Amino acid sequence: MTLLFLYLLLALSISFMCSIMEAVLLSTPQSYIMTKKESRWSKKFLLFKKNIDKPLSAILTLNTVAHTVGAAGVGAQATIVFGEAYFGLVSAVLTILILVLTEIIPKTIGANYWKKLLTIAAIIIQIMIFITYPLVILSALITRMFTGNAHGLATSREEISAMASIGADQGIFSQKEHIIIQNIIKLKNVKVSAIMTPRVVLAIADENLPISIFLQSKHYLKFSRIPVYSENEDQITGYVFRQTVFEKLAEDQHDMKLKDIRRDIVIVHNSKTLFTVWENLLERREHIALVVDEYGGVDGIVTMEDIIESMLGLEIIDEKDTVADMQSYARERWKLREAKYSYLNEIKDE
Repeated sequence: MTLLFLYLLLALSISFMCSIMEAVLLSTPQSYIMTKKESRWSKKFLLFKKNIDKPLSAILTLNTVAHTVGAAGVGAQATIVFGEAYFGLVSAVLTILILVLTEIIPKTIGANYWKKLLTIAAIIIQIMIFITYPLVILSALITRMFTGNAHGLATSREEISAMASIGADQGIFSQKEHIIIQNIIKLKNVKVSAIMTPRVVLAIADENLPISIFLQSKHYLKFSRIPVYSENEDQITGYVFRQTVFEKLAEDQHDMKLKDIRRDIVIVHNSKTLFTVWENLLERREHIALVVDEYGGVDGIVTMEDIIESMLGLEIIDEKDTVADMQSYARERWKLREAKYSYLNEIKDE
């Protein structure tokens, strides 16, 4: 009877410990461990996470040995003590004990208390690897034969997005912070055409206009950078900086033309992503870009302000802005224009 309980206790104890270690190993996020890198055992645990084959092999090897030896020992002793008639009953009881005491309970503990168990788990797993080292190496060689040296991407954009959503639900991030994180993640997927100011509401000027006449139109004073064209509105040649116009006017250079203070404008295709345009503008140290279609025609403009608004998830209103959403304004203007032409067509038909 003593040997029966000894085999049972030994098998359940080792398997219980292995299951907890497995749950802690798989439940601990690598990002959390990296915040605790000053600890020696946290560094060791981080190595386990990066090369998870070794610790998993050690844990599963010990767990399998415990189950196998324990079941064999308990079965043999049960036959001696109770006879073969009770062998089936003993096997059923042992199965329930293994399921509850070495699977459900320890893995639940490991999954819920991984933060508290992190250090002790690192120590125990290191001991397990030492004990089963030959089998761990053999397992690694066999695994490499089937999987090679390829490792999947540790963390994808979708996972970061999901973690941010979970953080917002748990109160770690505010709703505004959550929106900013999600928008930044999407920068590489959103096309510039989605946020540009469309051509229909562009404030553009003839580059041959003298600055004195240019400033007579209050329409241009709403914008800090105004695109200029040469022969027609599809031939954008650059842009003028409003502040430069004021400076030249203060110097009494009233007859100076806009083309004399024109600056080159960055040109981007409407299929480019916000991230690409953002990098382009930063590299060129510019704040505005001309968006063109596949035929080189003017599609609209995009500014640093537009991209920042997209990241922050709000409209940045300049003190001179009278329209918050230029795209909505464009749609309203198209509706008015369409209604006007429909009315004129009705008059012609009459």
